[in-house]
Amino acid sequence: MDEVIITKAITESYLKDLLDSTELDVAIAGAGPSGMVAGYYLAKNKVKVAIFERKLSVGGGMWGGGMMFNRIVVQSEAKGILDELGISAKQYEKGYYIADAVEAVSTLCSRCINAGVRIFNLLSVEDVMIRENDRITGLVLNWSAVSLANLHVDPLAIRSKLVIDATGHDAEVCRIVGRKTGTGVVVCGEKSMWAELGEKEIINNTKQVCPGLLVTGMAANAVFGGPRMGAIFGGMLLSGRKAAKLAMDLLKKTKP
Repeated sequence: MDEVIITKAITESYLKDLLDSTELDVAIAGAGPSGMVAGYYLAKNKVKVAIFERKLSVGGGMWGGGMMFNRIVVQSEAKGILDELGISAKQYEKGYYIADAVEAVSTLCSRCINAGVRIFNLLSVEDVMIRENDRITGLVLNWSAVSLANLHVDPLAIRSKLVIDATGHDAEVCRIVGRKTGTGVVVCGEKSMWAELGEKEIINNTKQVCPGLLVTGMAANAVFGGPRMGAIFGGMLLSGRKAAKLAMDLLKKTKP
């Protein structure tokens, strides 16, 4: 085996995908459950989409289940999404289904990529692109290692018709937009745990927060002040699916 050929294979194939992803229909920040579900449904409907994840691994907090017991709970309303993805789940009590967290993340990731989503890990969102009428038109990216090392290295940008903030509790993109633009976006911060209310509000809070920017998953509750809900993940899945539907509706409206 030739080490240089290995190097070329990795570099050329990666750069090809990255260059092709500099112009997108939808850019998603965060490869947690809601971000990957949104990406899956978008790609399934032939939308050009890529996900940018700052960590080495995808899946957000789903890997650890509840308190490192790698099991998750999903309610009846979201069971159909697990079935569609091929993630096995067993009924624990009426309305409560238990799934293996590791199977859930790995299967969701695989189905997401197979649908046509490109996932770039170890890339952090440093800023957004903004144009006339305070419209968000893309993401400004840098290697996560650059920010962790506090290096002064200029980022690069990708253009996108829509951006989805799926960065979880931190709502990173919305915080950037609220801090650096005149859009009026305010991150209220999530409230304490209340699973029943949090699961309902996360669906209602999945919406467009300013022109070109949607929010999904726990980021949605963080932006609008909804409660956290712990190791039940049905709301995350439903929120991701709703974000994809909203994005597709908005894309249709912007077509010439």
